[in-house]
Amino acid sequence: MKKEDLPKNLAVFPLSNFIIFPRTSVPLNIFEPRYIDMINDSMKSNKLIGMIQPKNSKAQNNIDPDLHEVGCMGKIKSFTESEDGRFLIELKGIIRFQIIHEIKSHKKYRECEVEFKDYYEDLSQKNEGLKFTDLELIFKDLKSLFEKKGFIINWKALEKQSLDETINALAMASPFSIEEKQVLLEAKNLDVRKKKISEILTTYTFDQYNNTTIQ
Repeated sequence: MKKEDLPKNLAVFPLSNFIIFPRTSVPLNIFEPRYIDMINDSMKSNKLIGMIQPKNSKAQNNIDPDLHEVGCMGKIKSFTESEDGRFLIELKGIIRFQIIHEIKSHKKYRECEVEFKDYYEDLSQKNEGLKFTDLELIFKDLKSLFEKKGFIINWKALEKQSLDETINALAMASPFSIEEKQVLLEAKNLDVRKKKISEILTTYTFDQYNNTTIQ
């Protein structure tokens, strides 16, 4: 996608403890009527929606919870309707966005005016100067944390991806808190994200010795 093709307004899907990163793909099961409407409208236009986290993870019963400022826009890559009327979609992350303000409309779902200027790098295919050898310790600590938390990751498959795809996939799937994942999403670039993962893992390692986080 080119800069000039980026939308000014974007339908947003607030989903707690769920983050999508650029160049990662996730399956979504859509069943709420308002989000059925949102996907219907998106499929008729540019197939783009914005994934974003509510600020309060316990605000599930609040129809319009306050939102974080930064989310990630994704494009619907596959779409299936189930017999019971649910939509099963695959969403691929394209570029992060920042909310300027929410748009008032008659639609059941939320729309925002957004900007992408701080995240144009997400559209670039250039490789940053990080190598897997630079990340062996992080991957080792992450693997240990995933295993202790009961998460299963196909590490061999990850190593076949590009470095940024791998780091983003691990950040997205990690057993980190909502706030920690938001920090990773907002990290300016891959190098910063790598450092943030390392910092977060340090706190988990520390907690292990205090027998508070990892049993």
